[in-house]
Amino acid sequence: MATFEETLEKRKTNIYKSLAGFQQECPVIHKATKGYGYTYSDLPTIFNIINPILKKHGLGFTQLIKGQAIETILFHTETGETIESLTDIPQDVDLKGMNQFQVLGSAVTYIRRYALSSMLGIVTDKDTDAAGEQKPKAKPVITAENFEKYLDALEKGTAKMDKLKFAAHYQLTSEQLQKLA
Repeated sequence: MATFEETLEKRKTNIYKSLAGFQQECPVIHKATKGYGYTYSDLPTIFNIINPILKKHGLGFTQLIKGQAIETILFHTETGETIESLTDIPQDVDLKGMNQFQVLGSAVTYIRRYALSSMLGIVTDKDTDAAGEQKPKAKPVITAENFEKYLDALEKGTAKMDKLKFAAHYQLTSEQLQKLA
């Protein structure tokens, strides 16, 4: 038998329908604000874009500080249906040149931006926070001797890779590329 909360969750058809409509209409919000070595979409930029679209779809939100967390509540303006999320505010963080109050303000703004983006399913920047910029691995360099062995194997028909795969796999000199052509 379903619990009271599970039954209520199943009845949230209006808010989910409105959220889906919002997501179909909301554009990618381009990064416009520069930080220290990165860019991001600030809250005023996000609000300016999302608020008219939220209103059109009968949605609103609030973000409250609740203990050591930010509670983000998305609500349907006609039915009162809600979707809620709680995001912890990191504690004991030191940022160069900032006192504790400035660090807290920065953390609250950061959490609000990401919690709201997550709640609404919107894109406001590249996803590089967890791992930094992803750089493709450098192709291995092949020695002249091994390259000649590959050419011999290719001529004998025993090479394990065709020319195209070989050229894509290894970092080759222009001279080696000419020999493969």
